[in-house]
Formats: sequence, structure tokens, C-alpha cells
Amino acid sequence: MFSSFEWMVALRYLRSRRGDGFISVIAGFSLVGISLGVAVLILVMAVMNGFRAELMERILGLNGHAAVVGYGGTIEHYDTLSERIRLVDGVVTVTPLVEGQVMATNAGRASGGVLRGLEPESMIDHEHIANNLVDGTLEGFGDEPTAVMGYRLARQLGLGVGSQVTLISPQGTQTPFGNAPRMQSFTVSATFEVGVFDYDNLFIYVPMQDAQLYYRLGDKVTGLEVFLEDPDNMEPSLAAINAEIIGVGVLTDWRKMNQSLFSALKVERNVMFLILTLIIIVAAFNIISSLIMLVKDKSRDVAILRTMGASRRSIMKIFIISGASIGVLGTFLGVLLGLGLAMNIDSIQQGLSSLMGTELWNPEIRFLVEMPAEIKLSEVLTTVLIALGLSLAATLPPSYRAAKLDPVEVLRFE
Repeated sequence: MFSSFEWMVALRYLRSRRGDGFISVIAGFSLVGISLGVAVLILVMAVMNGFRAELMERILGLNGHAAVVGYGGTIEHYDTLSERIRLVDGVVTVTPLVEGQVMATNAGRASGGVLRGLEPESMIDHEHIANNLVDGTLEGFGDEPTAVMGYRLARQLGLGVGSQVTLISPQGTQTPFGNAPRMQSFTVSATFEVGVFDYDNLFIYVPMQDAQLYYRLGDKVTGLEVFLEDPDNMEPSLAAINAEIIGVGVLTDWRKMNQSLFSALKVERNVMFLILTLIIIVAAFNIISSLIMLVKDKSRDVAILRTMGASRRSIMKIFIISGASIGVLGTFLGVLLGLGLAMNIDSIQQGLSSLMGTELWNPEIRFLVEMPAEIKLSEVLTTVLIALGLSLAATLPPSYRAAKLDPVEVLRFE
């Protein structure tokens, strides 16, 4: 497609000489611009993908894919209902639970929290808790009023394994002297850190029977958590579950519970993709500028080549090679840089935080404790195709202009 003669002339034009050093500087800026554009686009897309995947995995792992909330806030005969829902196709597990707001206190410190009551076997099978214990153990959970709480909440209250935490419920107990706060002490048996700030800073797990007693529920629960085989394709399962809970409660799924969060992430991801693509477009315009100046500077060379028998197509190919080489090399370097940054983004973030003496990734704002990254081959290929396509398109107008030069007119004024 391209002859050795065309490659030799094109690469010679790319070499910097004293007379056309400014053109080479513009070409260098084009190379750097494309490299940075491709690298930043790959890096940002990887971080956005990793953020969504980690957030979805951890939120769904803690909350379930769907939830049944009873009318009036409670569900009776939940064992029978749970068994019926377990028989629905696509359902993996059903977990009864008691959930409510509490104020956790210790030694004059207080913080709001979410109390969850689970059966001992459900607690032990809860992988996101059992596999992320910071201190303590789940053995003996349910034998006495014990509490398993988020590591950040325990640290905030100055609690450790074996400490006593007092939980105060906003649902007080009526007495002859008015409404008295409902209080109970629990022994901290373990702390966990799942990597989602809100959960590590809010959640407290206690045995089901203790939670029922604490909230005066008797043999009732506040809801059922349902885990499904495929959380992205669960409409048939949800329809069957709805048929089982008629007159009992309301069914909601993870998409409704986190709709605003994941919608915002999707919009942000698309906007960032468009904005960062502009960097590559600007770099492509730099290629046009450098080639136009190169064509003007080499117009006499082009005229001589034409008089020696070079065709218009051959001249056009020379300048296409010159411009496309910048785009291909810039894209290649950008891919290497982007992949390198994406695979080491958390280490880089921690290093910059230490160097600057400030916290660049605040888990209170970002939800996750660590900066995640997930590289998708399809997005890398899309970025490469965009960069190469824009670079190649940028070479066409100047190359066509070079091919259209009239050697007679050029040499007449030399």
C-alpha cells in the first residue's frame, strides 16, 4: 500500500532540522496531546468502571438484590413466607431480619447507627461480614446479647472487642411518667470493615431474638432480604415473589433503592467520556496545523518530486504517513501509560497523598475506602479506534492540499 520511497521521504520530513524546528515542536505537542488524551481516557473509564463494580458488589452483598417490607413495618409467620419465596426460580437465599435506627453510646460518646438483627446461621454465612473481620470472631453470636459493628463506628466510640455499647432506640417505652428511652447494652464481639464508608460507620449486627426483644416485636420481623442468581435479569423472579407476598408487604429491588446513585454514575461516566475525547480532538487539530505548515515548507520539495515523476497519490501518501505516524505512536504510548496508571492507581493515590500531606480520596465522600479500577478491553479498543480514526482524518486535508500543488506554479516563484 505504501512504498519504501514514500516511507523514506515521510520519515525524513518528521526529523527535526534547523530550518523546520518549529514544525517539529508542533508535531511533538500533537504526539504528547494524543498520548495524554488516550491515557487519561483509559484511566478515567477504568476508575469509573471499578467504582461502579465495587460499589454494586458491596452494596448488593450487604443489602440483598430485593427486599420485602411488611405492611405496618412488620411481617408475621416469616418462616413460612421465606420458605415459599425460596422455592421461586432464580432465588438463592432469603434472609429474615429486624432493622431499625439507634443511637450508639459509650463513655460519653454517641453516634447514630443502623441496628440489624440476624439469625446466627445467617450471620455466619454473611460473606461480606465474615470475610472482612478486623477483630474478634463470630463464634458464640446469639449465645448472649452480642454486637458485631463496623470498624469505623467502633473506633469513633472508643470501643473494642469485649467492650459494652449501649443502644438507645427512638421508639421509647411508655411509662406513668411519660415516654422513656429504650436502652440496652451489648457486648462487642467483633468489628468488620467491608470497604464502604457508610456501612463501616453505621451498621451494628445483633442476634435476631435480641433485636426482636429490643424492639418489642414478639415473633415478627421487619423485612426479608432476597438474593437472586442474576441481579441484572430478575424480572421473572420478582413477578413470582410479588405473587407470594400479596397482602403481606411491598417488594422493592436494588435498582429502585439505589436508582439515583447508579443513574448519577452513568451520567457522569458518559459526560467524562465526551469531555476527555475533546483532548484527542484538540491533538488531532494540532496534527492538521503541523502538516499544513509542513506542506507549505516542503512545497518546493513536492514540486521537484512531481517533476521527477512522483504521482499525486504518492505525494498524498507521504504526508498521510507523516501525520498518521504521530497519531499511531501517540496512541501506542497513551495506551501503555493509561494501562500502567490504571493498574497502579491506588498505590499512586496513596503515594501522592503521603507526598502532599492530604487525603486525596476521602472515603466519607467517595463511599469506598480504596480507589478501584476495572479495565475493560472493549473500552480500550474503542479509545484506540477513536484516536487512530481522528489522527488519520486529520491527515487528509493537508495531504490532499499537498497532492494538488502545481509544480509549475511553485517553481516559477522560487
